Amino acid sequence: MIAAFLIAITGIGYPIITRIMLNSWIPDGNMKLIIIGGLSLVGIYLIRMGLRFFVQYYGHVMGVRMQGEMRTDLFNKLQKLPYSYFDTHETGVIMSTMTNDLFEISELAHHGPENLFIASFTAIGAFTYLMLIDWLLGLILLAAIPILFFLTWFFRRKFRTAMRRSKKAIAGINARLESSISGVRVTKAFTNEGTEKRRFEEANDEYIDARREVFAYMGRYFAVSQFVTDFFNVLILVVGGIFLYKGIGGFNYGDYSAFIVSVGLFINPINQLIMFMEQFESASAGFARFIAVLDENEETVYNGQKTCEHVDGDIRFEHVSFHYDSGSGREVLNDVSFHLEKGKTLALVGPSGGGKTTICHLIPRFYFLQKGNIYIDNIDIGEYTLNSLREKIGIVQQDVFLFGGTIKDNILYGKPDATEEEVIEAARRANILEFIESLDNGWDTEIGERGVRLSGGQKQRLSIARLFLKNPPILILDEATSALDNTTEMLIQKSLQELAKGRTCLVVAHRLSTIKNADEIAVISQGKIIEMGNHETLLKQNGIYANLYRLQFKSGDELVSDIEIG
Repeated sequence: MIAAFLIAITGIGYPIITRIMLNSWIPDGNMKLIIIGGLSLVGIYLIRMGLRFFVQYYGHVMGVRMQGEMRTDLFNKLQKLPYSYFDTHETGVIMSTMTNDLFEISELAHHGPENLFIASFTAIGAFTYLMLIDWLLGLILLAAIPILFFLTWFFRRKFRTAMRRSKKAIAGINARLESSISGVRVTKAFTNEGTEKRRFEEANDEYIDARREVFAYMGRYFAVSQFVTDFFNVLILVVGGIFLYKGIGGFNYGDYSAFIVSVGLFINPINQLIMFMEQFESASAGFARFIAVLDENEETVYNGQKTCEHVDGDIRFEHVSFHYDSGSGREVLNDVSFHLEKGKTLALVGPSGGGKTTICHLIPRFYFLQKGNIYIDNIDIGEYTLNSLREKIGIVQQDVFLFGGTIKDNILYGKPDATEEEVIEAARRANILEFIESLDNGWDTEIGERGVRLSGGQKQRLSIARLFLKNPPILILDEATSALDNTTEMLIQKSLQELAKGRTCLVVAHRLSTIKNADEIAVISQGKIIEMGNHETLLKQNGIYANLYRLQFKSGDELVSDIEIG
């Protein structure tokens, strides 16, 4: 701020020395003072150059640090938000807030006060000097200020709406782009490049229209405000010329020249202050989105107080009902109750959308109960802290997510401080050690984004290896092998059987052959448990499970009739 103040003060050095030179030194023929005055101005401008470097460099460094801290705060906040937030907010929109919005906020944060300070002091200093030269001309010039601020107020309301629409549009582009890039393989497989291009162009056109609206208001504003400043420049030129011609108030050529030079020194900072409107509106729209994320309820509001230190794995559902916050209010689970003893395996089968995966998500509290209770070792899971509870639960899903990086990095995700021997043992037990050692770069092989350089079975075995490292007492297998071929499925099943030893397991499966040996099987449909028992018992009941089982093992030339479930 001191540097900005000195820049503002030294800015009025030119008109002051110009006036003295025209009124005294030139008429007196004092060449020495003329040269000294010129050299003094050069010295002032050298000082201003250094000050401007200081303000620009350290201002931007401060802005980058501020942006970095805000990005860290936002990232930390995102880590604490519940699953439900990400169900309703697109990744591209979040990325837009993380990058574009924070950049504009930081630009305002370091350029705003600097420009405000320099422009304000320069305008005040210049106006004070103009009043000392001729107070009447100074008051005429002052009349331009309320007109300019009225124009600012008038256009600002329209500008704010247009800027927020623009922010929403650029977020839409990012969301569309993220979706298209992530799904590029599906796009190519269905030869739908034209469809994706059309969707992207729709989002892009929306952004262009939004920016066109912004620039329309901006153009009108700057055109009108510039006309006002030009008009007052002409007015001062004419009125000052009349004062000089009539000799009003002892006005001379030096005063006239200094006043004309100083008019720009006064009007330009005013325009700079008014131009600050665009930057402020742009940043305030981004800041509103930033604050909206920070104001979201964290999942820690559901945190219990008890640390889950030891778990045997006894799980009990009592009258659990649940619906997602989608607005429909439809219950995904309706009065579900069951008991899974420690070390036992419960398989969930039934039609898609019946609530099987929801049951799996409620145990580690990815979503939070609305009715009923879930107990682990006779303690309500709501009493546990979220982190300590989730540390005791391992999940293998159909859609395996691997992080960009090496094979070793992804296995270590299960236990970041694991020893090399532990990592090797986990890979061996997951039946992937031989594959890793066959690679040219071995453990340091880069697997690509989301593991695109690996097959489905290899990705699945990597996810199993990191669970061996985590070593949780409760295991959830959510259709872990449904997308694999039979040969790969057999390998994965062998790994899963090794992983399941001594653990309480909850298994979701569509291939009934994979869960025949489960201790209990529950048929879930329309949010309810329709049947429950072991494989032999359910077959003897000759109900829904028996029909499903027979259907899956019919030969290809047999007629498959519709089976009503639930």
